[in-house]
Amino acid sequence: MEECYIKMKDANLYYPSDLYNAMTLKQEVFSRLKLQKTKERLDDVHALKDFNLEIHEGERLGVIGFNGAGKSTLLKALAGLYPIRTGIIESKGKIRSMFELTLGFDMESTGRENIINRGLMLGGTPKEVAAKEEEIIDFAELGQFIDYPIRSYSSGMLVRLAFAISTSVTGDILLVDEVLSAGDINFQAKAKKRMLSVMDQAKILVLVLHDMSTIKEVCNRTILLDKGRIVADGKPDEVVKEYLSRLSN
Repeated sequence: MEECYIKMKDANLYYPSDLYNAMTLKQEVFSRLKLQKTKERLDDVHALKDFNLEIHEGERLGVIGFNGAGKSTLLKALAGLYPIRTGIIESKGKIRSMFELTLGFDMESTGRENIINRGLMLGGTPKEVAAKEEEIIDFAELGQFIDYPIRSYSSGMLVRLAFAISTSVTGDILLVDEVLSAGDINFQAKAKKRMLSVMDQAKILVLVLHDMSTIKEVCNRTILLDKGRIVADGKPDEVVKEYLSRLSN
């Protein structure tokens, strides 16, 4: 059986300038009436630049860098959410991404209904989702509230449900963006233990996290990004040291 992998070669990703240049109706009217200065138009943002990266089965890759370095952009490119303009991205294996945990929730539906909807969105089959339903409810600690519309949930209840659903479906390649600290302090220890178990099952892990101690604990390789490029690639201790050195300068 062929091993899982991810390969990026000379990949360039841009954010379209329309995202930044668009004006609200109010801004448009004020601009035409000369009541507000017309904002300067921006060019497309070059988010990933001639990006080259190979990740092979068994690697737990930590991705670190300053805000705006391209960490989350990289994950979303790997997940196929952001298209590259030039270059190549290839992968072998089922990709599972954990980004915005509550994405796809219907606030008018019950917790139970959202388990089904969100589980299917994450790639689970109806049979798989149904088999995990009670375990998800138990882990999220929702009790009878599982049959209430989630608009009535507290923020903590919503996060617990979202986390329990998101960690119930696994894949060969797991892309994780800052979700280890889900929920309140009482839930976090349980959540971290479950998250580590999910990550351990993946054949490839790509983890974006600001917690350097966890990066060193979980990962066997780390890359440091700066302005859309890889500036360091190696053992977590060494790359984290380079990041902290740049942070202090």
